Amino acid sequence: MALARGRRAHRAIDYWPGFVDALSTLLLAIMFLLSIFVLAQFLLSREISGKDEVLTRLNSQINELTQLLALERSNTQDTQDQLANLQASLSAAEQEKTRLQQLLDEGSGAGSEAQQRIGTLSGELDDQKQISQRALSQVELLNQQISALRKQIAALESALDASEQRDKESNTKIADLGRRLNVALAQRVQELNRYRSDFFGRLREILSDRENIRIVGDRFVFQSEVLFPSGSDEINEAGQVEMKKLADAIIELQKEIPPEINWVLRVDGHTDNRPLSGTGRYKDNWELSSARATSVVKFLIANGVPANRLVAAGFGEFQPLDAADTDEARNKNRRIELKLTER
Repeated sequence: MALARGRRAHRAIDYWPGFVDALSTLLLAIMFLLSIFVLAQFLLSREISGKDEVLTRLNSQINELTQLLALERSNTQDTQDQLANLQASLSAAEQEKTRLQQLLDEGSGAGSEAQQRIGTLSGELDDQKQISQRALSQVELLNQQISALRKQIAALESALDASEQRDKESNTKIADLGRRLNVALAQRVQELNRYRSDFFGRLREILSDRENIRIVGDRFVFQSEVLFPSGSDEINEAGQVEMKKLADAIIELQKEIPPEINWVLRVDGHTDNRPLSGTGRYKDNWELSSARATSVVKFLIANGVPANRLVAAGFGEFQPLDAADTDEARNKNRRIELKLTER
């Protein structure tokens, strides 16, 4: 009795499982936050890419309108030059008409010829006036077109400024959302870790004090011999007693975990590296490990654990705790693992 109490006291001060549990939890939290950061960066890059396309399109439209404005300005300058030439011709014609009228008044003997010349110049003068009027109308039209183009450019520049402002606001909102999401997810991870620690603590108290039931990292481990006969997936009587305690602990824990935490208890089946004969009920260790995990899940469901909170998985011999090719390593690798995690 004294020796047994000494061994239990020695186990009570074994901090190594707790340290492994804390370290595993920290690594999981870091990996989760890195995943969220990568997702936020992906969404941000997609948002920025869309904004860049809009900005490029707006800049292209502004360049086209600028070219049109330059062309209209060139046409306006040509029209103005033409108008200036017409006005110069008109002025010269008026001067010629005035000179001939003076000659006519003086009676220089060329009255009839002067009259004809004056009539011709008057007709040409009227034509020049009409041409000048049309040129003035064209200039006015071009000025109106230039004014409209300037308004369009101003509207596009305003739209571009507004788009850039929305882009800045969107980036700020995305960054703020990412920070809040990281904080919320970190809180959820911490809450689940707290319930996991409570759950493992209760399992330590209610399950038998046996060496083949232990904690490894963030998992509670049953050696297969505790639950199953060799090569079978039917839980033995001793294993059913232990699994009933486990079911009661899960039902009590479910009452305490908030409904917004989407948790599951994952049951993983593992075997050793000895191949099966292939002539029995199971062809290989994949089938045996999956069947054992499924048997545990079905037993827990039969004892009141909600089916949507359970997951069964088989890993065969491919996730060993000890890779050595020894009987001791094989005994350690034949196991059922329980992990409380998020769905």
